[in-house]
Amino acid sequence: MTVARSGGATAADAEKLLALINANWTTQVIGVAAELRIADLLAGGARGAGEIAAATACDPASMHRLLRALCSLDLCAERAGGAFALTPMGAMLGTGARPGVRSWAIYTALCQWDIWRHLLDSVRSGDCARRLLTGGEGYDHLANDAQAASIFNAAMVELTQIIAAAVARACDFATAGRVVDVGGGHGELLAAVLAAHPHLQGVLYDLPHAMDGARQQMARAGLACEFVAGSFFESVPRADVHLLKSILHNWNDDRCVELLRQCRRATLPGGRLLIVERIMPERITGAPGERAIVRADLNMMVSLGGRERTAAEFDALLAAAGYAPRRVTALELGYSLIEAQPVGQGGGRAESPTH
Repeated sequence: MTVARSGGATAADAEKLLALINANWTTQVIGVAAELRIADLLAGGARGAGEIAAATACDPASMHRLLRALCSLDLCAERAGGAFALTPMGAMLGTGARPGVRSWAIYTALCQWDIWRHLLDSVRSGDCARRLLTGGEGYDHLANDAQAASIFNAAMVELTQIIAAAVARACDFATAGRVVDVGGGHGELLAAVLAAHPHLQGVLYDLPHAMDGARQQMARAGLACEFVAGSFFESVPRADVHLLKSILHNWNDDRCVELLRQCRRATLPGGRLLIVERIMPERITGAPGERAIVRADLNMMVSLGGRERTAAEFDALLAAAGYAPRRVTALELGYSLIEAQPVGQGGGRAESPTH
């Protein structure tokens, strides 16, 4: 049998491809480090592998190997005497770090790990792997798993923290009185908006599993807020502004239009819709940042049946639900703020969106 050659691929190409194939190790190394709270243990200064092993009830030799793996990822640094220190990036795995990603690391390594194994099933069927396996949709799995729900909501707080202040700055709430954070989780984004715009009345709207954490979050921030539990496919509280962060990418087009129509029905005269999502480029070119959105797109496909969307696809969803897009503002981490207004409100035609 003749083995086909790969059209001029070099040893460097092979090395790059193998690194991509074997990249699963980084998810697990970081997830285990987060679970063991290694960043917390190193926060006070460099320590030896034996000390860390004793503090975490782990095998010393295996802990040494894990710490060296973290060094290769620039999350720790190995000192000349054999002690290990935390790097600035590694500090983001600390409990309560701002910015921090500890809970997201754990959720990705533990809660999402098995579902990615069924990517092929989603590609073949066009359906969500979790729905194929369990028959459930959306976040049904969190309603039945308190531990996973707690990790997930904490992870959403972490990821939102990184861009919350930018969202609060980018939004003009001068003429608004009441804002509803639809599917707002533990309320990190709403807290940033209310802190920046104290005249607003805030409403946190999400499923029951998020309510306790949301109340605690607002109490820590010293902010007053109304908490309403429910499904946004059935109803949405009335407001001048409805805020949707990382919600539409969870769902297919039909479900998104259902949700957007609920928001439109609940919009007070002159009100608006603010969407925070990544915008998929029309064509993948290999530009920096594209891997993050492509990965997110596949994650939505296997875990929730949703997708990341292009600017044109967002426009189509909004039009189907009776909205006119007004403007798009770029944010950190590849996110954008999409502003829209119900057709027939606002006293004139919408501005041309600046995609």
